[in-house]
Amino acid sequence: MSQPVVPATGPGQGPRPALGYHELQAAARPGRWRPVVGMISLVVIMLVLAPVLLQIPFALWFAASGQPVISGMQRLLDLDDPTPLGLAYLNLVLACAIPVTWLLTRVLHGLRPRWLASVTGGIRWRWFLVCFGLAVVSLLATVVVSSLVPASPGDGQVGGEVNEFTRTTRDFLLVLVLLTPLQAAGEEYAFRGYLTQAFGGFFSRPWVAVAGPALLFALAHGAQDPPVFFDRFAFGVVAGVLVIATGGLEAGIAMHVLNNWLAFGLALAFGDMGSTLNPTGGSWWSLPVTLTQSLVYLVLALVVARRTGLATTTGPAVLAASSRRV
Repeated sequence: MSQPVVPATGPGQGPRPALGYHELQAAARPGRWRPVVGMISLVVIMLVLAPVLLQIPFALWFAASGQPVISGMQRLLDLDDPTPLGLAYLNLVLACAIPVTWLLTRVLHGLRPRWLASVTGGIRWRWFLVCFGLAVVSLLATVVVSSLVPASPGDGQVGGEVNEFTRTTRDFLLVLVLLTPLQAAGEEYAFRGYLTQAFGGFFSRPWVAVAGPALLFALAHGAQDPPVFFDRFAFGVVAGVLVIATGGLEAGIAMHVLNNWLAFGLALAFGDMGSTLNPTGGSWWSLPVTLTQSLVYLVLALVVARRTGLATTTGPAVLAASSRRV
């Protein structure tokens, strides 16, 4: 499929191809060092600075409410046996990726932060709602496949007995409803947003812009069994393809939010939050189920995007003019 072209603005220049999502950084300020510095800065801020700074208001709250600060902070950071407050802290840390990537995009690359959202310069909310509906449809296909796949120990399937609804359950639900969308969006802005554009700008290869962030996304979840690692890598690949093929983060965010709501919702109803945050003993039999959901969603999103004429590229002149505006 040929790319649309836009006329060149300079005399004697031929038409230039329109820019895909992964090419936006490369069309901004020159310098191959910029994406390298940006990626290093993103890692340092998200792994060190943001977690430490966000601990301060929690520590102040423990002190103001008369609770032991040290033991309270230890409980807050215990992800093996998480509390609602600990899950809220984790979600807020990951949500910090949104303003951090905005800052890096503006300061390092001279682009307005809204170019991280899509090639139209902002979140396309109608398309986002369509994607959320498509994610629900793909989930139904997953239910069918899961009924045909043999269960194996440690594959993450839930039992039949429903957990008791307690005050802690209620608090977890509030955190999931209010903060999980921000957490999922933060991860998408970091991995499928900034890192996709950084890899695309440095290597100038679409497949690297997809595979690089997907690998980092899987590695960022810590020590994992091979099936769990491959599942997360595959999720990152599908989300990365969607970003480039649809020209924005909306499809990836919608899929990520629904996945996390489902995983944590099932944990509250049938399992426990600790095992969901730290999955172990994964089975290769779980992959057909999760891949069905991702691939069905990928096909549906691509078909609907094409039929609705969704913008997947932008012109260099439009990007440059918008970036110059204050």
